[in-house]
Amino acid sequence: MILAMATILSAVGCNAHSRPISTNTISSLDVKRYMGRWYEIARYDHSFERNLEECEAFYSLLPNGTISVVNSGINAKNGKHKSSYGKAKLGNKPGQLRVSFFWIFYSDYNILALGDDYDWALIGSSSPKYLWILSRTPHISEEKLAHILKIAEYRGYDTSKLIYVNQ
Repeated sequence: MILAMATILSAVGCNAHSRPISTNTISSLDVKRYMGRWYEIARYDHSFERNLEECEAFYSLLPNGTISVVNSGINAKNGKHKSSYGKAKLGNKPGQLRVSFFWIFYSDYNILALGDDYDWALIGSSSPKYLWILSRTPHISEEKLAHILKIAEYRGYDTSKLIYVNQ
């Protein structure tokens, strides 16, 4: 009984320290303006991009209204180019896409913040495990990056976990 209580209190204590993230998306999105090349400035570490540098995403609108997604990068350990091909469709709320790289399995792609000129984007998902900072250029100014990091922190993300991508 004491062990069970200790386990429950420990779990409650751990959850009390974790701050929930805000997955609210931007209020409107001009999908056509969002299309094109995006450079990955920073990301949380995850298996499908591990060791990748020079990462880019290219989105193109298809005639049927879906979006072609091509993510690419160079493996820093072996120098090999890696590309992943997927598809996306509009989600249930503005600023949300549903992206699939495998058959019929889709994941949330939430545009959390977007530069007025569509020059940068902060991307999350329904899970706190994913976060990306994207830019139309391979590098962004320190001021712009600081601004984006503040937005991410305000939304509950731990920006100390970001990996900055060599471009």
